[in-house]
Amino acid sequence: MTAPTSQRPVMLTGGAGYIGSHTCVALHEAGHPVVVVDDFSNSHPRVLDRIETISGVRPSLERGDVLDTAWLCSVFERHDPAAVIHLAGVKAVGESVANPIKYFDINIGGSISLMKAMQAHRQQVGRLSPLVFSSTATVYGEPSRVPITEDFPLTFESPYAHTKLVVEQMLGAVGRSESSWKVAVLRYFNPVGAHRSGLIGEDPSGTPNNLMPFVSQVAVGRQAHLNVFGDDYPTIDGTGVRDYLHVMDLAEGHVRATQALMDGCDSFTVNLGTGIGHSVLQVVKAFEAACGKPIPYRIAARRPGDVAAYFADPGKAHKLLGWQARRDLGQMCSDAWAWQSLNPKGYREQE
Repeated sequence: MTAPTSQRPVMLTGGAGYIGSHTCVALHEAGHPVVVVDDFSNSHPRVLDRIETISGVRPSLERGDVLDTAWLCSVFERHDPAAVIHLAGVKAVGESVANPIKYFDINIGGSISLMKAMQAHRQQVGRLSPLVFSSTATVYGEPSRVPITEDFPLTFESPYAHTKLVVEQMLGAVGRSESSWKVAVLRYFNPVGAHRSGLIGEDPSGTPNNLMPFVSQVAVGRQAHLNVFGDDYPTIDGTGVRDYLHVMDLAEGHVRATQALMDGCDSFTVNLGTGIGHSVLQVVKAFEAACGKPIPYRIAARRPGDVAAYFADPGKAHKLLGWQARRDLGQMCSDAWAWQSLNPKGYREQE
């Protein structure tokens, strides 16, 4: 029997991960029940306890692999989701260069598996759940100018970005062939920070690939120093400039996009970013203010493919969804430090 729309959950693939866990909290705050689909290959079951502590609601859990289409079909049968947010995947640019087959398999194969399960469920219940897809600003490649708008040429500099662009193109093709597909593509920039409680945050396995978790681990003593790749860019202080976005602002963007589709909005693609660029050294200075200690760093050679400045024009998301980033760099750093200082070893602290 089909549940009423108000009681049907939002399905969140990869819902126990960094972005997924914060999106769970934001969905609960907006009154949506959630079912998390995750195999914990890059997350930890303890995050569900933390989500429950924060929001007073525990998301339902379906533990399994989105590549298992038959199992995923059974998840749809059990929960009949009102909408789907697809976050499951792998996202390290460097790893994707070293192991592209893994990225094509998980990111593209997982998306195809999900789309097959959604189609099968549509045949059973007579309607198709709207889909929010977690994409990336890396589909813009090396832009010729900033800020970046959604109509910029699309390309890729890594297998990771390639997989995201392929999935965007697949979703576009499916939407053109069947008007019942309602899809929101969210191209976001550099999510950082943590929930203000410090109970959930970014917990990368191995050495962090991104700036903020690496700085956090330097501050807590897990890394000796930060390598700053290049100090001769044409920027305010010579270091690369990026659009850092608080993860809770990003989570709230997912909620706005989901609600827009559930309210009947046609498919759309938007950037999620602040529209403000901050340099690596500005982030370091802000984090030092947040944690009250110096962050040692060394200047290293530029990395191939890095560009001087990369930030969004988020105007379309504001116009279409009424969304804009509300938290500044200081809050990003203070919330990241709250998480890291309370959880020096992440979710594995108690193991």
